[in-house]
Amino acid sequence: MTWTHWHVAPFVTSVFFVLGVLTLYWATIRSLEAWVHDHHWEIADHTLEAWYGMVYMVAFTFGLQTLIVGQTYNWQFMNFQLIAIIFCGYFLNIRIPPLWLFPIVVAFMAYNHSLFVWQSWGHALTLLVFFWLLNVVQRKFRATRVAPMMYLVVVVPFGWLLWYWMRLKHQLSWHTVTMQWLYLVVFAILVYSYVIMLTHDSELKQRLQRFASHDSLTHAANFAAYVEASQYWFDKSKHDAQPLAMMMFDIDHFKRINDTYGHLAGDDVLQQVVVTVQTVIDANDSQIKLYRTGGEEFNLLFPDYRLAATQATVAQIFNAVNHLKVIAGGAQIEPTISVGVTELRAIDAEPLDFYNRVDQNLYHSKQNGRMQITSA
Repeated sequence: MTWTHWHVAPFVTSVFFVLGVLTLYWATIRSLEAWVHDHHWEIADHTLEAWYGMVYMVAFTFGLQTLIVGQTYNWQFMNFQLIAIIFCGYFLNIRIPPLWLFPIVVAFMAYNHSLFVWQSWGHALTLLVFFWLLNVVQRKFRATRVAPMMYLVVVVPFGWLLWYWMRLKHQLSWHTVTMQWLYLVVFAILVYSYVIMLTHDSELKQRLQRFASHDSLTHAANFAAYVEASQYWFDKSKHDAQPLAMMMFDIDHFKRINDTYGHLAGDDVLQQVVVTVQTVIDANDSQIKLYRTGGEEFNLLFPDYRLAATQATVAQIFNAVNHLKVIAGGAQIEPTISVGVTELRAIDAEPLDFYNRVDQNLYHSKQNGRMQITSA
């Protein structure tokens, strides 16, 4: 598909090329995120997107330059390279010092046979400042109404300055520099519109997914998430002979709390209990997961834990909640919990067997005075 055969201008094909590169990124990162989620790896989506995007764009930039390295016209792909910088600096939210990019820039200069060209050093330093300013604008203005304007305030002048360095290096005409700069501005506007559209759809999808898997009151993972996770860890434990433990607790006399202080006070108790438990989890092992599986009932999964290994964390949760004081409606409420703990056994044929045993241990705690731990 060339200008000669299809009468499609190079600028138009460049637009579709840039959008195609971005579309490929979003398609591959979504597949990668799904794979990470399926394997229950503790990697946040935004972290994965940022670092995968960085590697993707570096490979993209070096790959393009391979086609023209050492040629006198090796400036022709610079707009694509600047779009990669803009994408990493603004849209990926990569908050790293610009100097960390210096080795990449130097490697690119060496690869492009321009390490000893003074204009290339001026271009490189300008590029680092450009990346830094994109980071600053992203952090301060991206969620505001002036975000598009501030984005262009950085892209437009720096795009001109970077192309001016190319004019000095390659003795380009003012017409060529001006046209390439205008192309860059158009590319930057299109990329902004395209990425904002994609990320808006992605954020909406993520919110819907979170709504489906998390309790709206306490923000703990819900029963549906527990069923999925327990099946995954059950299968993995059976397949890999890996230990698995579970803790179940509920809030003692919770109906009495609701009846005495009101349902809003009961909601406050639930929220404070979850915050307290999650704080203990975060201080011990983020792989432990908390689920609200009933009204005042909660389960915790301990992947790769024997029963004995859970004791310290279970005791910390038990003591932290039992010393909790919740102020609601002018009253001080001191909730307590009853706990059951167990580990996966060879005789367990399905996750429900595992669940029923921890439920029996919890029932034993409740039937024998509450505010105690039963492990078996």
